[in-house]
Amino acid sequence: MGGAGLLAALAVMPVLSAGAAWGVLAIAGLCEVGWAIGLKYTEGYTRPLPTALTIALMVLSVVLLGWALKTLPVGTAYAVWTGIGAIGTAALGIYLFGESADALRLACIGLIVAGILGLKLIAR
Repeated sequence: MGGAGLLAALAVMPVLSAGAAWGVLAIAGLCEVGWAIGLKYTEGYTRPLPTALTIALMVLSVVLLGWALKTLPVGTAYAVWTGIGAIGTAALGIYLFGESADALRLACIGLIVAGILGLKLIAR
């Protein structure tokens, strides 16, 4: 399915209830984590399977974000989407790649979590 096909599919996706839109947004954020971590495994796009999976997750993440945006405010949804991606990618970087888990870094990740929760609580 090309770009035009994806846009056509998104156009006919139903408007979601607020609860469903938040769920779709959470899945979109997890897809963002998947593609961000997947980039590491593509080894500069030289490995076909990780590259294909990473690109598929990129597309799915953006399509799901677009679907959620039919219901949610763009500023809130985008901040939450990128926040989920940042938190998940940082956590997996620590777990999978031995990246730093010092107190200051974890505190900063905690601030992102607080921001996401705050935006979710005040969203209309």
